[in-house]
Amino acid sequence: MNAPAAAKRRLIVAITGASGAIYGVRLLETLRRLGGVETHLLVSAAGWLNIQHELDLDKAAVHALADVVHNPRDVGASIASGSFATEGMIVAPCSMRTLASVAHGLSDNLITRAADVVLKERRRLVLLVRETPFNLAHLRNMTAVTEMGGVIFPPLPAFYHKPASIDEMVDHTVARVVDLLGVAQPVAAAWQGMRGETD
Repeated sequence: MNAPAAAKRRLIVAITGASGAIYGVRLLETLRRLGGVETHLLVSAAGWLNIQHELDLDKAAVHALADVVHNPRDVGASIASGSFATEGMIVAPCSMRTLASVAHGLSDNLITRAADVVLKERRRLVLLVRETPFNLAHLRNMTAVTEMGGVIFPPLPAFYHKPASIDEMVDHTVARVVDLLGVAQPVAAAWQGMRGETD
């Protein structure tokens, strides 16, 4: 008798209406390349506007990167229930509106409902919040999500690995997110420390 095939791990990826649509798209590309993860994609109306404006991609091209695509208005979808097991959810980028809805438990569409489910089931929720500067409401909402167990992960570029392009900066952030979720073998290069003498 053949052993059953190992089930793919499920991950929810949402793209909302903040600048930085490349993070969500690159995350889908990376997960597809790594394999072993079933991606469930949600894109808000404002998210589509940014994908088209910033990346010149159409819906078909983005949909092709995911295993399952959900309509944000479909609050009866599988990912709206905690009985549908996932490894967690990433919102990349995460708008301040989506952050506020998650922080206050509004569950007013499938994106925020799925995030609410991830939090209540004690799964990993990662929000790549994109805004600057932050006002007090933004900071309080980020604190609320953190207190509920979510991870606030602003996609700030790092320079210690000496990136030579925007793509390298994006890839570094995405690799760190993948590692944070633990759905694949580590993909970000580990820091080896400074070279040379120090005082």
